[in-house]
Amino acid sequence: MQPILEVDSLKVVLQTKQRTIHAVNNVTFHVRTGETVGLVGESGSGKSITCRSILQLLPTPQGKVVGGGIRFAGKDLLSYSKKKMQELRGREIGMVLQDPMSSLDPVYRVGEQLVETLRTHTKISKKDAWQKAVELLRLVGIPSPEKRVHDYPHQMSGGMRQRVMIALAICCDPKLLLADEPTTALDVTVQDQVLSLMKEIQQRLGMAILIVTHNLGVVAEMCDRVVVLYAGKVMETAATSDLFQTPRHAYTLGLIHSVPRIESEEKLEGIPGTLPDMSHAIKGCPFRERCSFATSECSFDEHTQLKEVAPGHWSACFHHERVCRQA
Repeated sequence: MQPILEVDSLKVVLQTKQRTIHAVNNVTFHVRTGETVGLVGESGSGKSITCRSILQLLPTPQGKVVGGGIRFAGKDLLSYSKKKMQELRGREIGMVLQDPMSSLDPVYRVGEQLVETLRTHTKISKKDAWQKAVELLRLVGIPSPEKRVHDYPHQMSGGMRQRVMIALAICCDPKLLLADEPTTALDVTVQDQVLSLMKEIQQRLGMAILIVTHNLGVVAEMCDRVVVLYAGKVMETAATSDLFQTPRHAYTLGLIHSVPRIESEEKLEGIPGTLPDMSHAIKGCPFRERCSFATSECSFDEHTQLKEVAPGHWSACFHHERVCRQA
């Protein structure tokens, strides 16, 4: 099946007065129609920047794409003008941001925000748009949608605001949904409800989902494939089941071992150290300073390129066979 989204060798920098941060370095992945792909990694790995680059939502003037390509339905998004991107956002690509309280406009009722989005991207009357707004709130599981459509964001709980964000993202039946930490700050019960809702809507609309998260539980529940990012680079990509059963990168193995298990009484194995300084280009594996498998070969780019180490399973780890045996 032809990918709906293709990200090829993407490079993004964030320019400050003091330094240039290489936030994303040669990131490559794709998402097929009806598929859910997870972007995984600890905070600062470049997940959200990668996601925002797709819709040209980088912070300005600091953020800039300096290399690579992004194609949606075969079209080069990096060549789109601001006006063309505004037409695309919300209509063909929806996005759920990680903080609904700051993403929803506090001075407008949630219904007004839904109506504005609908009327911007579709030819619909104001009356019909209000009716569809009620239907959308009902679809995402908000009780008494006829009343709640007139609420302001602050009158809703965190879980309900996140549902409104999902309603906004899917209101025009997009082909692709970008979900940036959609369950942040939600308790586990509401988190499960939001994830179940996203899967249900995906099946109903047949859309693709790219979900950004650091939560491997969310990955296991939602994703068909996983792309592991670290310091702006792809460390590993594989089908979800393969990634958990036979990880092929030391960083992925560290992430998996840092997840608590109910059946295990062993202490959690944290990953020592912190992310490297990304104000300069990093040669070799960026994870080597924190890695127990690291050897001199890990300092060279030629040994740490992304390679297919098993059918459909790609890794940038020189010691991928050792990692797999220890998994």
